[in-house]
Amino acid sequence: MSRFVRFPRRALACGAFLAVALFLVGVAGWAWPRSAKARQEAAKPNDDASLLEGFRHVEAASVSDALEQISGRKMYMSHRMRPIFPAKFSGFAVTVMLKKESNHDPDALKGMLAAIDQGSANSVYVMVVEDGADIAGMGGLMGTAMASRDFSGAVIDGGVRDTAYLQKIGFPVYALGIVPSTSVSHYRFAGANIPVVCDGVAVNPADIIVADADGVVVVPRATAGQVLALAQDMDFKEHSMYAWIEKLKSIQEAVKKFGRL
Repeated sequence: MSRFVRFPRRALACGAFLAVALFLVGVAGWAWPRSAKARQEAAKPNDDASLLEGFRHVEAASVSDALEQISGRKMYMSHRMRPIFPAKFSGFAVTVMLKKESNHDPDALKGMLAAIDQGSANSVYVMVVEDGADIAGMGGLMGTAMASRDFSGAVIDGGVRDTAYLQKIGFPVYALGIVPSTSVSHYRFAGANIPVVCDGVAVNPADIIVADADGVVVVPRATAGQVLALAQDMDFKEHSMYAWIEKLKSIQEAVKKFGRL
C-alpha cells in the first residue's frame, strides 16, 4: 500500500479556494486601515464646504468664545452691527473699501460693483464705508446682484437702504443702521479683497464670517478648523446644560459638571 494518502479532487479544489480567500482577506486587512484613514483625513473640517457647513450649525457666541480662547483676540463686531431681519449665515469674506471723497466721476464706484460681479457662491460682502454710519453702502440693486450670485449675506460698516426689498428677496444684511442716503458722488472705491477693519475688527479676504441673532464674528481662515472644533464642543456642552439646570435647579452644579459658562 502506498504511504501517500490521495485526497479527492473536490477537497483539493476547496482547499485551494480557501487559501485564495485567506490571501485576499489578508490583503484587504492590510489595505483597509490605510483607505479608512484616508477617508477619515478627507472628512476633517479643513475643506471649504465642510468648514462652512460646520459654522452654519454653531452659535456665533460659541465661535467668539472659541476665538478668544485660541487667539486671545476680540473678533466680534459691536452691538451697533445689527441685521435688517433675523438671519443666520456664514461665508467667505469679499472685502470692499470706500473712501469719503466728493466727486462727479461716474466711475468712482465702479470697483465696488465689480467686486460683486466677480464674487462666487458662499461669499459675504464685507464693506467698510469711511465715516459712513449715515451713508447707505448698499441697497436693493446690490443686494439683488449678490443674491443672484448666491452670496451668503453682507456686512456693512455703514448704512443700508431699500430694506423692504431686501427683506422681500430674503437677502440678509448686517449694518450700522438704516438710512435713505447714497454713496454716489460722496465716495470713491478704494480697493477690493484687501485687509480692512470692519466695525473695529480686522477682516482679510477669505476669512470666515459667522452671523446670527447675537451678532457678527470674524474667523481667520488659518485657524478656522481649530476654532470650529472648539466651538462645536462648547455648543454641545451648553446645549446639554439646559436640561441639567432644570433638573438640578442649580446653574452652579451644571457649570461644575460641564465646565462651561
